[in-house]
Order: sequence, then structure tokens, then C-alpha cells
Amino acid sequence: MLSGLVIVDKPQGWTSHDVVGRMRRLAGTRKVGHAGTLDPMATGVLVLGINKATRLLTYIVGTSKTYSATIRLGESTITDDAEGEVTASRSAAGVTEDAIRAGVVQLSGDIQQVPSSVSAIKVNGERSYARVRSGEEVKLAARPVTIHRFDIHAIRRPDDGKTVDVDVTVECSSGTYIRALARDLGEALGVGGHLTALRRTQVGPYTLEQARTLEQLAEELEILDMSDAARALMPNRELSDAETTEISFGRRIAAGPDAGTDQAATAENPAAAFSPSGELVALLADAGSFAKPVLVFAPDTGRTDAGSPADEGQAS
Repeated sequence: MLSGLVIVDKPQGWTSHDVVGRMRRLAGTRKVGHAGTLDPMATGVLVLGINKATRLLTYIVGTSKTYSATIRLGESTITDDAEGEVTASRSAAGVTEDAIRAGVVQLSGDIQQVPSSVSAIKVNGERSYARVRSGEEVKLAARPVTIHRFDIHAIRRPDDGKTVDVDVTVECSSGTYIRALARDLGEALGVGGHLTALRRTQVGPYTLEQARTLEQLAEELEILDMSDAARALMPNRELSDAETTEISFGRRIAAGPDAGTDQAATAENPAAAFSPSGELVALLADAGSFAKPVLVFAPDTGRTDAGSPADEGQAS
């Protein structure tokens, strides 16, 4: 049974669910999920898990993401990106480079961000975007996010003389909406703004260099082995033969070397434990003087003995 991660370069116009459906056919299994939604307009890194690797998706969803994007100042849209109708136009001709850079600084670090109202966030059990499309005015609550890096690469002034395009790189925490950053930058400058291009270049340790298009994957399905995927994602712990046996039965073993420190493995941030042969055996959390399995991977059968699947991934 094939198990591992597939790093897809998502094409524009496809939903994340579309890509999952395509991968189910390519991999010949329904047990496929993704680790963080990309809007249809966006392209780039979409991490998929196949079979046993769907259990790793929970730990990938919360990792930081990196994007390259273009923000257009001078126009606001209902979706905060180029897919929505323009709701307001104000000339950005007078906006200076210094003002743009100052606005970016204000949107860096730990900030409170109001997600785009046309998003998949649920309001009283219904998706926010569905409420907006039915004509309802939706006000979402602000939430804390962290913008680790917000770099400006170019400031361009199109021939229309009214708009300004800003090419940026954003590295951010999970849950950040890049189109909301575009909206908020435009509002802070008094001219409105929206996103015209978005490409995700990295999810946690997985990069665009590892990604393959759907056409490439149809020719050759490249799967990142479970052990390699976990080694890149989490702290590692090498087990002895005796520890491997104990963990395979779900028993506790001695705590890892970081137990009792800020680096101790937890259920939310476990360590990946490997047998002497290099096989991923389990995910471990430290509890006092012991380490206990959060998730045990059964060999060969495609079965796991703990945890729950994440077949459809989660939004980010």
C-alpha cells in the first residue's frame, strides 16, 4: 500500500478538493487529504497525504507558510482578490514608496487580522462565503496571526496612472489570509487594495522545488516516504530494538533527552521515533520521566493504532 506525502504544484483555477480528487485517481485510493487549503486563484505548494501519511497532516497544517504575491493598490473587491467584482476605486497615484513600506511594517509581526468575509470560516454552522453570496453582510472576528516576514521586491505603476502593484514575499503563521493583508494595506493607505497573484512557495519544511505538477505526477507519481517526511517535519528520536518493540505495543519508554525542558515533545508537537532500520515507528510525547506514543504506525498493513485520519485536510 502506497503511503507518503505528495508535494503538488497546484494549478490556477483548481480547488484544493479538486486536487485531492485527482490524486485519489492517480494513487488508486480514497484515503487522500491535504494540509491546508489554497484558494482557486492561487498556485504552488499543496501538501497531500496518502493512506497512512494522512495521519501526519494534522502536524503539517499548523506550520508556517511562505508566499509570493502581488498586491494592487487603488481597487477593492468583494473577495479581496482578483476573482471578485471591484467594489471601490480610488487613485493610488499619490501613494509614495515610503508610505507603502511604512504600511507593510505596521502589518508585520504579531497582528490581529480579520479574515476575508468570502472565506470558508463557519458562522453559525454555515460557510461565511455562502452567507455573503446570499446577500448577507458578514462581520468576522479578528484573530491573532504572525507575519514573520513581509518583504517588498518591486513597486510598479501601471499605465492607467491610478493603481500601484506591489510584489511581495510573505512568511506567516498558519491561519493567515494573504488577501486580507492586501485589503488591510490598501485601507491603511486610504486607497483600498486586493490581491492579483498568489503563489505558495513553502509549507513547513516542504518547498516548491519538491513540488510536481499534476501532469508530471500523472506520468510518474513521486511520493515522499513517510520516514523522510517525518524526519523533515519533527524532532527525531532514534530507538533501540527493545524500545521499538515496546512502542509497537503502545507501551511507554524512557523520556527523551529534552524531557522537562521547553523542547520536550508534546501531543501537539511530538517527536518522530525511528527503529534501528530507519522506519517511522511512532510519534512520541514526553510525560514526566516517560515518553508515551501519541500515534503508532503498524508495519506493512497500512493500519495505524492510534489517532484519527485527516482525510480532507484543514484550511489555512
